[in-house]
Amino acid sequence: MTSRPIPIASPFQRLAALLSGVTPGLPPIDLTIGEPRHPVPDFVAPTLAGSIADFGRYPPIKGTAAFRQAVADWLTRRYGLATPVDPEAGVLPLNGSREGLFFAALQAVRRRGAGTDRPAILLPNPFYQVYAAAAEAAGAEAVLLPAGPETGFLPDLAALDPALLARTAAVFYASPANPQGAVASLATWRELIGLARTHGFYVFADECYSEIWRGAPPAGVLEAADAIGDGFGKVVSFNSLSKRSNLPGLRCGFAAGDADFLAEWAVFRNVAAPQVPLPVQAVAVAAFADEAHVAENRRLYDLKFAGAQARLAPLFGSVTPPGGFFLWLDVSRWGGGEAVTRRLFAEAGVKVLPGGTLAAETFDPETGDPETGDPGAGRNPGADYIRIAMVEAPDRTDEALARLTGVLT
Repeated sequence: MTSRPIPIASPFQRLAALLSGVTPGLPPIDLTIGEPRHPVPDFVAPTLAGSIADFGRYPPIKGTAAFRQAVADWLTRRYGLATPVDPEAGVLPLNGSREGLFFAALQAVRRRGAGTDRPAILLPNPFYQVYAAAAEAAGAEAVLLPAGPETGFLPDLAALDPALLARTAAVFYASPANPQGAVASLATWRELIGLARTHGFYVFADECYSEIWRGAPPAGVLEAADAIGDGFGKVVSFNSLSKRSNLPGLRCGFAAGDADFLAEWAVFRNVAAPQVPLPVQAVAVAAFADEAHVAENRRLYDLKFAGAQARLAPLFGSVTPPGGFFLWLDVSRWGGGEAVTRRLFAEAGVKVLPGGTLAAETFDPETGDPETGDPGAGRNPGADYIRIAMVEAPDRTDEALARLTGVLT
């Protein structure tokens, strides 16, 4: 694990700079952004229309009782909770999970209080960029935890230094992971919760891809806390309708878990964070009550991953992750992520995301300079990879992968 200043920059801005001046060799197919492009569920338009007058009201920061109940009921069903989530105290609406993840870090550092040591926020490497932005805004030290093939693409909890954990305010932990699609076991979640409760930090579980899976649904952090049997203390789950229901533009998600954290956080959010419009919450109530569109969503992803496996296996072997909707491909033998990204766009019009934009260089304490942020002999663990978002229609996705194999074969 390493610590160093992390550049805060959008992966897509970095991609634009990388491809500046490159002319696509064929009509472009963009597989960079994790933006679901399956159909919007049929119930969305009539639900919005039926609630249109509520756009004339300010929504409460705690959301509607119907929203909180719908989320609590869904979590209880989804994870088979013996102790249901309390809809009054255990759920808050979010204007998309990203803003919730950001503001939660500020609250975790505020709750930790002043001390002699600078608080730390732990994040996997590669990582969702908002984690690093949140740590910086909170004034915490962002500590990168390796999450490469040697650790199963998830951080190795056994390698965490107790001295580091003693000053940790929160850990961001994603399952299914973005970009690798790795899934944490119930035992892993329980281990992480145990560390959090021993050392007094929060587990911020980013579970936005929880409903995009192959074979079996991933275990969840609330499920693990429920199995431990001591409530949801030190645990907050973040999720949204973006991936589950193909509604990234709705900007609606939730945080659920530790009631004490959520109660104090709601006070802070009431003056600092955006509310969720009431008609949007009405759509969420309908969405969390319906699983048919979610199952259809998974069917389409399964179809595309099966096609990808058939196309890419001769070059890459097994490419199908247990969760999420990304391919995370090691292209080191073709020159690495940036070189392959430029080549695919120039020769085939296929736009992918170089993995290095989703990770940060590790810091070498012998040759790096913490004052300047120079990592020294460190290396970006995403540099060998490209990320492909499997969000297009099956035929268009297959065309893009056919072009890719044509270039790399």
